[in-house]
Amino acid sequence: MKDIIAIKRFKRFLQTEKGLSPNSIYSYIYDLKKFSDFLANKNKTILNASQEDIEQFLFFEKNKKRNSARTLARSLAAIRQFYNYMANIEHIANPTVKIETPHFQKALPDFLSIEEIDRLFSSIREDDMYQLRDKTIFELLYSAGLRISEAVELKAVDVDLKNKFIKVMGKGNKERIVPIGDEAIRLIEKYMRDSRPVILGSRMSEYLFISKKGGMLNRKSVWRLLKGYAQMVNIRKNITPHTLRHSFATHLLERGADLRAVQELLGHVDISTTQIYTHLARKQLQEIHKRFHPKG
Repeated sequence: MKDIIAIKRFKRFLQTEKGLSPNSIYSYIYDLKKFSDFLANKNKTILNASQEDIEQFLFFEKNKKRNSARTLARSLAAIRQFYNYMANIEHIANPTVKIETPHFQKALPDFLSIEEIDRLFSSIREDDMYQLRDKTIFELLYSAGLRISEAVELKAVDVDLKNKFIKVMGKGNKERIVPIGDEAIRLIEKYMRDSRPVILGSRMSEYLFISKKGGMLNRKSVWRLLKGYAQMVNIRKNITPHTLRHSFATHLLERGADLRAVQELLGHVDISTTQIYTHLARKQLQEIHKRFHPKG
C-alpha cells in the first residue's frame, strides 16, 4: 500500500513539477510498478529497497525477461528519478547512486532524402480538403522540425503568418518560437481558406489541424496517413511523423547549420540529444564521397 501511495505522489510530481508528457510519465510509472512487483516477491517495498535489490532487478530483467540494454537503462532512469524525488521529500538515502547505467549503442534514426521528401509531398493533392490538411501538417513536421504532439496540439492563434513563425509548446511545457518558410506559409494559408472551414462546418475548434469530426487531429491518424502516402510513392523506409523531424535536422546539418541553432529549433534541452544528427550527416557525406570521388 505504501508503494502505491509513494508512486502516485511521484506521478503527481512528474505532472505538476517536471511537466513531462503523458507518454513519458506512463513509461516512468510502468517501470516503477515492475520494480515494485519484483520487490513484493522478496517481501520488500520500494521504500526500503537496497542497491543490491535494484541490481538483482536489473539482472532479472536482463537474463529472465531478455530485455535490451536500452530498456534496462530506461528502467534504471525511472528508479533513479524516483529515489532522487524521495531523497528530497523523505530525506532517505538514494540506493541508485553507485549503480552504473547500462551502456547501449544509440540507433541512428531513419530520415528521408530530399528527393524522397519531394516525391512524397508532390504526390499529395491540394484540391482535396483532407489531402491539403495532411500535406500542410507534413510540411510543418519537416520544415519546422516539429514533434507530432506539437503539430497536432498547435492552435490557430499560435500561427503568425505575417512574421513567419509559430509558437510551439514542447516537452516539459517549454514554449519556443519556430520560424516557418514560404512553402509552409503558402500551405497554411490555403488550408485555412479552402479546407479547414469546410471540414469544420458550423462547429468551432481552437486547434489548427482538425479531424473529420471537428476535434483535434489524432497522432495515430497522422502516423497512419503518412504511412499510406509513403507506400503510394514506393518509399520502403519505416517512416513515421518523427522521420520528418529527423529529416529536418539532418538536412540542416548537411548544409552547414550550427549544431546549437539546430538544438534550439528542435527544442532539445541537452545538446547531446542533437549530436546524434551529426552522425547521420557524417554518414551521408561519407557515402557521397565514396560514391562520387574518383578515389573514393
